[in-house]
Amino acid sequence: MQVSDTTNKVIAIVPARSGSKGIPDKNIKDLGGFPLLALSIAAAKLAGINKVWVSTDSEEYARIAARFGGEVPFLRSKKISSDTSSDYEFMLHAMNWHKKELKSLPEYWVHLRPTTPLRDPKIIQEAVRIITENDSLDSLRSAHEVPESPFKWFLKDENNMFQGLREDLTPEKVNEPRQNFPKVYNPNGYVDIVKASHVLNSSNLHGKDMYVLESPNVSEIDTVEDFEFIKYQLTRNGSPLLKYFETLT
Repeated sequence: MQVSDTTNKVIAIVPARSGSKGIPDKNIKDLGGFPLLALSIAAAKLAGINKVWVSTDSEEYARIAARFGGEVPFLRSKKISSDTSSDYEFMLHAMNWHKKELKSLPEYWVHLRPTTPLRDPKIIQEAVRIITENDSLDSLRSAHEVPESPFKWFLKDENNMFQGLREDLTPEKVNEPRQNFPKVYNPNGYVDIVKASHVLNSSNLHGKDMYVLESPNVSEIDTVEDFEFIKYQLTRNGSPLLKYFETLT
């Protein structure tokens, strides 16, 4: 299934820099028999996105990405591949490269982080449908509702005394049931989509008109423990992404 008639306007991009410190070579670590970045490529392909770029600073990662259907038209510089580099930097670099070298520019950039590997391609398809059918949107970002409202949290001052996050949040107020507080959503990396027309004419990715797509509460990989938990989830539940790898054999 292709992404309607907007296919030539949609590109997926998987950021996969080397040099992870928490988990060495995290983005190519084996999960279910496949390198981590390959699962994001598979998610994009199964969502009907033909063009999937992998933005990396590593020749080894580039070879791995190509083996699993990703395109690596360039290696990004170490300057925008450090621990402190922003998503905006690598996205802007990729857009400018596409515009300069290929003399064209897809409008919709589907950002799929390798560290959120277990996705349902149908949710990516829905995200693409929403943003391509709503011209007023600057971007889309997935998030899930948090079970415990942060409005119930509090600070403490230098004397260890209660300090609410807002003036109206007293000790009694924060003790009320969570249903009395607004729903709060946590961005989770399931799928983000940004528009080239916005990014190239601003200094940010998302703008002010960002659609929040409520997605499943998925695990992200930041620690070894996170990785082991996702391995367990994959073993227990499987993943539709594995169908893509069957087509490669």
